[in-house]
Amino acid sequence: MAIDIKGTGFDAERLGRLSTVIQGDIDAERYDGCELIVGRGGKVVFHEQFGWADRAAQRRVEKHQAFFTMSTGKQFVVALVLNRIERGDFAFATRVADVIPEFGARGKHRITVKHMLTHTAGMPAMFPQLPPELVGNLEAVVAATCAVLPECLPGARVNYSALVAHAVLAEMVRRVEGSRRSFRQIVAEDLFKPLGMKDSSLGVRADLASRVAPVIARSRVRGLFEPEALEMFGSLINEESEVPAGGYVSTVADMFRFAEMLRRGGELDGVRILSPAMVELVQINQTGNWPNSLFDYTYDFRGWDPFPANLGLGFFVRGEGVHPTPFGILASPRTFGGLGAGSACFWIDPLRDVSYAFFSSGLMEDSYSIERHQKLADLVFSALVG
Repeated sequence: MAIDIKGTGFDAERLGRLSTVIQGDIDAERYDGCELIVGRGGKVVFHEQFGWADRAAQRRVEKHQAFFTMSTGKQFVVALVLNRIERGDFAFATRVADVIPEFGARGKHRITVKHMLTHTAGMPAMFPQLPPELVGNLEAVVAATCAVLPECLPGARVNYSALVAHAVLAEMVRRVEGSRRSFRQIVAEDLFKPLGMKDSSLGVRADLASRVAPVIARSRVRGLFEPEALEMFGSLINEESEVPAGGYVSTVADMFRFAEMLRRGGELDGVRILSPAMVELVQINQTGNWPNSLFDYTYDFRGWDPFPANLGLGFFVRGEGVHPTPFGILASPRTFGGLGAGSACFWIDPLRDVSYAFFSSGLMEDSYSIERHQKLADLVFSALVG
């Protein structure tokens, strides 16, 4: 059924280019499938499914397909951290060790919540040395992180932490309420349920297990992550896993609701998670022109020039300039959102009142995935003519 986009400012023919480009990439086996929702002012202007949830099993992407969120799940942790700041439980300047005393070991006592949110804390990029069976154990991951040395002085550079920084932030959320609930319960009860995100869970909830697209690396190129490591990560996430940085299952419809809450200044359907002032604050680049160390490999691998990390308080932001960005060159500078390894992306352009949520199967190498997201975002903006 065609979507009526009259009065939204979008040109239907131009918006249709999204379908052509996405299907072409799937046919070329650059990735396997996806679901995408685009909205303006709360009205959905594009919602389609493409390709395979599981190409090998010939299982198509269905409406409300469940996917692993990968690192777009980081923003669920961020929303809860910002919510606790607004409650007065701690502040951006609070030292992590003031809430988790053991974290201050080995020179980490000066690291603050702001450092963790902006990836300037010097946290390791990957998990510390842990047996595979403990990857989903939040307590074990936090304990191991507390024992490591920082990789640089806090505030010295952007040292993106793919996994452990958000485990520590999640533990802070737990501890300020007395560790009464698991983080899985907190995110379900304080975020997913209030926002009506019915198909989202930390770990693979039993009723979602048969619906989730498997983590398959379509690209076998060794870029940012080894394909085998990504696939192993997917296989380790089960019903009991707590990996706050990315071990969630969700749907595009649920992620779009999360994005809509942010577009509306922190409120959705009468439920307020954040204040408008906080949502405005996270749209500001906090890392200047510093590059993101995570993408240093692209300078030789892709021949790219260094480009700014453009990290706000827990979100990526578009910023300015012509350089790789998953949010599109045509996006306004305060556009903000999240990015998942080789797969997912969501963003909100507050100037143009546009929200976007995309989940995919068949992981791409990350630099090529960023290019894909940039291309799709620019197709959205080029279709906005009024």
